Amino acid sequence: MRGYDRGQFRADLIAGITVGIVALPLAMAFAIASGVTPQAGIFTAVIAGFIISAFGGSRVQIGGPTGAFIVIVYGILTEYGAANLAICTVMAGVILLIMGFAGLGQAIKYIPYPVTVGFTSGIAVLILSTQIKDFFGLQLEHVPSGFLDKCAALASAAGTTHLPTALLAAAALALIILWPKKWMRVIPGTVVALVLGTVAVAVFKLPVETIGTRFGGIPEGLPPLSFPEFSFASLPSLIQPATTIALLAAIESLLSAVVADGMIDDRHDSNQELKAQGLANIVCPLFGGIAATGAIARTATNVKSGGRTPIAGITHAVTLLIILLVAAPLAKSVPLAVLAAVLVKVAYNMGEWHHFKRLFKWPRSDAAVFLTTFALTVLFDLTLAVEVGMVLAAMLFIKRVADTSQITPVSADNDTEGPHHSLQGRDIPADVQVFRILGPFFFGVADRLETALKRAQREPKVVILRMRKVTAMDATGLNALENLYEKLAQKHRRLVISALQPQPYKALKKAGFLDRLGQENVCPDIDHALQRAQALLEEGHREK
Repeated sequence: MRGYDRGQFRADLIAGITVGIVALPLAMAFAIASGVTPQAGIFTAVIAGFIISAFGGSRVQIGGPTGAFIVIVYGILTEYGAANLAICTVMAGVILLIMGFAGLGQAIKYIPYPVTVGFTSGIAVLILSTQIKDFFGLQLEHVPSGFLDKCAALASAAGTTHLPTALLAAAALALIILWPKKWMRVIPGTVVALVLGTVAVAVFKLPVETIGTRFGGIPEGLPPLSFPEFSFASLPSLIQPATTIALLAAIESLLSAVVADGMIDDRHDSNQELKAQGLANIVCPLFGGIAATGAIARTATNVKSGGRTPIAGITHAVTLLIILLVAAPLAKSVPLAVLAAVLVKVAYNMGEWHHFKRLFKWPRSDAAVFLTTFALTVLFDLTLAVEVGMVLAAMLFIKRVADTSQITPVSADNDTEGPHHSLQGRDIPADVQVFRILGPFFFGVADRLETALKRAQREPKVVILRMRKVTAMDATGLNALENLYEKLAQKHRRLVISALQPQPYKALKKAGFLDRLGQENVCPDIDHALQRAQALLEEGHREK
């Protein structure tokens, strides 16, 4: 807030009011699609919006309910009930706090891009599937939570399409899509669609379902503090859904913060952001709210409207609170078809559809990770999708690194090293074999060492390993060296290592291998290694 002046306050105030107006229909739509009351979404936007802006690690992050949580919240609500949904959200908040204090904010950034866009696109498909009923006014009492079961139920109810509802939803969606971008700063298309749709229902007495007919309207003001009832016996079964909420909140909020950094040339504090997300998710359920995280679209709207400090986000929360206190009775006339149209547009914007066209241009491994994560998100759940996607991505990464690592025998004839390190012009005894290891030496490539020795079709008395270009070594690489040393020792042959880098040197020294090998057999460069090999050969001749 250094250098904060009246001009920036005015810009933050305008941005906050703008984002607050934009957030109103989204908050209600996200809540309804999640299976809870529309006011739950507004409560979340107010409370989480304030906490995330006041205590977060990003200057311009806007927090609240998001489309990514729709399927997760709906699934938890259906399977465990409202009380356990609140407990799951609080537990997720605690997990986020732990992640923040443990400094895991940076770790989230290492989730591979195909995994992120895979589950994001999958969630977009699921959001679209949840809006078909209200968009077309289908007569369907219960919508299954499973994607395939849901598609079957919606298809069976296709003949019950309500024409006025479908026309209203289509008109609202067309208005949102065609609304001129140059007017977006003044008033967003979603707000215009919401107002005009509500007016049309009131004036023409359209027989469509509204917030009032389904939920009885929205109460004025925030509800009192209330702690959900729970039993310790149910906590173990809630760990997985709570972890799912925490994981998604962390990923989405930090992605949003990264996007915001690029827009304002700033750098957020990822661990502080996780702490704020955790606090918001602990407090929101105590006031009837649902899970919250950083919202990319609202954050971008904030920046484009001039917001540059947390004051804008706090103003957004206050704006929603004022609307809740003053205009809550008017919300009962809002048609659900318009809110469905809003979410259809949100889902479309959320999906990374262009990546499906680029799959053939991607490496096959990345395409496989993307499609696997996408399919698992749609057909099963986000946690499984991210877990499998991460494991698959890690395995493919290991394979790629292993493919770049090489263990080859070298001689004066085939050495491609520079003039200072080349074997050309150097005297290599006939009973000495030199091998070069290139790249990380870990479990993905350790088995290649023995293979390279066998392919050499020689049994030299001294083996020199050139490790100048080995930047890292793990326990499996260490074990491979120990096995090589023992096999050579059994045949009265010797091992010499040349040009160890710092990390491999520390690993070998800590394991005690250098003491077994002998410090004299660890040479700083190839010249000293060849000299040591010659000395070992002479020792062998003297022993005979």
